[in-house]
Amino acid sequence: MSRLSAFISCAILLVVNSSHGSEIINGKEVKKHSLPFMALLETNIPACGGTLIDPKWVLTAAHCADIKKVLLGVHSIKEKEKDSRQVRKVIKRIPHPCYDKTDKFNDLMLLKLDKPVKPTETVKCLKLGNVVKEPEAGTNCLVAGWGKINNIAKQMSDVLRSVNVTVINRVKCNSPDYYNLRPVITSSMICAGSDGQSVADTCQGDSGGPLLCNGDLVGVTSFGKKCGVKTNPGVYAFLTKNNLNWIKKTMRR
Repeated sequence: MSRLSAFISCAILLVVNSSHGSEIINGKEVKKHSLPFMALLETNIPACGGTLIDPKWVLTAAHCADIKKVLLGVHSIKEKEKDSRQVRKVIKRIPHPCYDKTDKFNDLMLLKLDKPVKPTETVKCLKLGNVVKEPEAGTNCLVAGWGKINNIAKQMSDVLRSVNVTVINRVKCNSPDYYNLRPVITSSMICAGSDGQSVADTCQGDSGGPLLCNGDLVGVTSFGKKCGVKTNPGVYAFLTKNNLNWIKKTMRR
């Protein structure tokens, strides 16, 4: 299928895509198990983040390929935390049907677990609503993950970290001073980063993690250029109505 025809067939869905990971820049360690829906995703090593949205389903980014294992109830990767952790194998990876890694559309994926997780104080689902309101420019939102804490770090953070990011106007994000339409930031994407003063961002290893606005799951960490660059904010796959419908229909099937 040509890129043009692929774009046309998927444009109705208006979803997001992502390049390689994202990390928490200028964030801080979260209170232990204060985000019990956070999932750590592993290939053979920790690779991405995700959100537990159902006892058998985790939502993440489509570019987080080859995920084999999901760890819930994790705060420190190294500590193992046997009392709080639940580990599940991934039996099915379902990327969005219109995922396009070149133009970064529809960077969403569902992971089906081999058996349901048990709800506990350290492992809880973050339920999806029927509609997600698009956050206005200037809105403060929260991102979290175990990603790198700067551009030169060689490893992911050992502990779960979070930072507040500020939603940036989509026109501004597409302007020559920002992404300059490379790629085009569509209405199914959300730009969020620096408030103009302090730097705040995600980075490698944070991909697939949640963008939370007023406590609601609004997006999924998708892509960026380097980390912590004010004019290259993080871009998140927005959970549009069509995306929510795809997620819910897929889980029902």
